[in-house]
Amino acid sequence: MKVTALLVDDERKSLAILKNKLERLCPGISIIGETRDPKEALTLIEQLQPQLVFLDVAMPGMSGFDLLASTKSPSFEVIFVTAFDNYAIDAINHCAIGYLVKPVKNEDLIATVDKAILNIEEKTALIKNQLLIENLGVRTFQKKKIVIPTLEGMEFVKIKEIIRCEGEDGYTKIYFKARKSMLSSHSIGHFNSLLENHDFYLVHKSHLINLYHIEKYLNEGTVILSNNYKIPVSRNRRSDFLSKLK
Repeated sequence: MKVTALLVDDERKSLAILKNKLERLCPGISIIGETRDPKEALTLIEQLQPQLVFLDVAMPGMSGFDLLASTKSPSFEVIFVTAFDNYAIDAINHCAIGYLVKPVKNEDLIATVDKAILNIEEKTALIKNQLLIENLGVRTFQKKKIVIPTLEGMEFVKIKEIIRCEGEDGYTKIYFKARKSMLSSHSIGHFNSLLENHDFYLVHKSHLINLYHIEKYLNEGTVILSNNYKIPVSRNRRSDFLSKLK
């Protein structure tokens, strides 16, 4: 059984290229509609009920994010298509939603579609889409939420509640202010790439900390966090770390 898909992009050439690549490279996808008009896309989503929507981020009049927010109960899987845009990619990543960067590479398309098909089977699209919409309305990074893949599935937690992340044999243990720690199926590198440009810092190859929770720094090279966690700061990272704090 094929996954039904709708393509939305205001650029005629981009739309044609994406359609051609999907038809050649992704046999598991059945394209049931396409449009260059985001307002028409809202109607098509309601009429066709696609399982997957390829959605351009930057469109005149209504962005891909605006379109998603305007959709009633967006339970379809989304793959955003965007020119390289750090803000957009960060927002999408925090919610574990797929994205492709223009010009779309064949290998990226295949991998992202394969992941989307698995996600459709897990039926997590609605809550991830709602989380993205919620996060886009929050200005302060610490007040946003993040998707954490776990061994059982995924959890949605407030960033400000995360005190630190600790790498353990390819997994990551995450510690919180007021709840039990959890083990994620992703590595410490995953969380570092997701959070390092914001309020988090990798003080040691196995320790990523939330700067929001720092209470004290000791000259011996130890940082004290909320809940009295004592974390070592690598010698080669101390100078940069102290500059970050200043």
